[in-house]
Amino acid sequence: MGAGAPAAVRRGRACTPCARPPRRRRHVTVAAGSASAAAGSASAAAGPVKSPPSGWRAFFGWRIAGAGAVILTLQSALVLQAFGTYAVILQERFGWSRTTISIAYSFNRAESGLLGPLHGWALHRFGSRRVMRVGAVIVTIGFVSFSQVSTPVQYVVSFFVIAVGASLSGFLTVNTEIVRWFERRRTRALSLASVGFAAGGLLTPAVVLALRHFGWRQTAFGSGLLLGAAAFLLATFFGTSPAERGEVVDGAARPPADRSHRAIARRDLTAREALHTRAFWLLAFGHASALLVVGSVIAHLSLFLTTEEGFSLQGASFVVAGIPIAQVAGMALGGVLGDRMSKRVLCSAAMFGHVAGLLLLTFATHLWMVWAFVVLHGLAWGMRGPLMSAIRADYFGSTSFGQIMGYSSIITMFGMVGGPLFAGVLADVTGSYQAGFTILAALSATGSVLFALAAPPSFDAGPATTTPAP
Repeated sequence: MGAGAPAAVRRGRACTPCARPPRRRRHVTVAAGSASAAAGSASAAAGPVKSPPSGWRAFFGWRIAGAGAVILTLQSALVLQAFGTYAVILQERFGWSRTTISIAYSFNRAESGLLGPLHGWALHRFGSRRVMRVGAVIVTIGFVSFSQVSTPVQYVVSFFVIAVGASLSGFLTVNTEIVRWFERRRTRALSLASVGFAAGGLLTPAVVLALRHFGWRQTAFGSGLLLGAAAFLLATFFGTSPAERGEVVDGAARPPADRSHRAIARRDLTAREALHTRAFWLLAFGHASALLVVGSVIAHLSLFLTTEEGFSLQGASFVVAGIPIAQVAGMALGGVLGDRMSKRVLCSAAMFGHVAGLLLLTFATHLWMVWAFVVLHGLAWGMRGPLMSAIRADYFGSTSFGQIMGYSSIITMFGMVGGPLFAGVLADVTGSYQAGFTILAALSATGSVLFALAAPPSFDAGPATTTPAP
């Protein structure tokens, strides 16, 4: 030993801390969803990765769903649910026929079908934030022009403009963004946003009060400013992906054990591939059959109650507002069950609620039958509505979701357009809604079979992930 060696070593007593260099502590950042040492080493080499937020409150995807719920609440209250009230007032004010009223609503709904593929392409090309803000401007212009109408042509054109703006800033844009942020919790997130449709219905009595107190022109003008400003500002929450914000889909670092009764492997399909599957067409026509009832109820319920059931306009507004209450319960049920069991079975079951509810309304001789319709129709609509987007996302993936929904809207348009127009024409010809509503209920019953047959598509092997079975 040299003279410079430590005394303890010279005396033969090795000092452990001094005998070997201290071990360097390794700092490894593990990527979200990975627990293996290899993944940890890769993360260490690549640099720190932002940890996923803890708790659903911190996950940005829930903020997107909440912002979407606010937008859909305003659209439901001021456009969708308000249409029936405007129809009663305009018929009294100008003496227009129910067919004329139906044409305006049909044009409103035809827009979403005719422009659906273009809307889907725009979302894919420009992003949801830009599309939503363009829609916010257009819907404001539409309401301002509607507040000045005095002829049927002006009425139809202005409602078409409103429909374009509401579509660009509404349902498809909101759902496309949510699908990008969620997978395992997709149905729950879509249900949360869809609560907006129900909440808007609860505001129907308030809209009626505004129409009576301020007048329909002033209410329409104010509705445009409110809806346009809200959509433009809330668009700030849209337009980014989880990766761009340093987060992961669902906001979960580690996916829980699959609790579904089975799982399916899938890869994201392009719009062209989806169009070549049997499932695409069965889902589209099943969805359209449901909208025969939904569209007819939205367009004609207030007219039916005031002209054939002896309700006042204010009384009819309370019935309309009752549907969303049942709808919320249906959304809660569908949101929980939709992530745990077969979505197509749930959709088939919901169709019986639509059919039975409409028949009870059509042949109502007692007040309880009207309210039974409210419960059945609301539950069915609430449970089925979010599943329409969730099942398509499960089947076809999220990459081309907007475009696929856009093409689907060409088919579903016939339900939202044809149902109200058919019911309105038959009501003018026969003097009653009974024949039209009965035929529409029978046609809608076919939707249950279509959904039951809509099995997941099969395709060649490719990059796959595992998701709960629809």
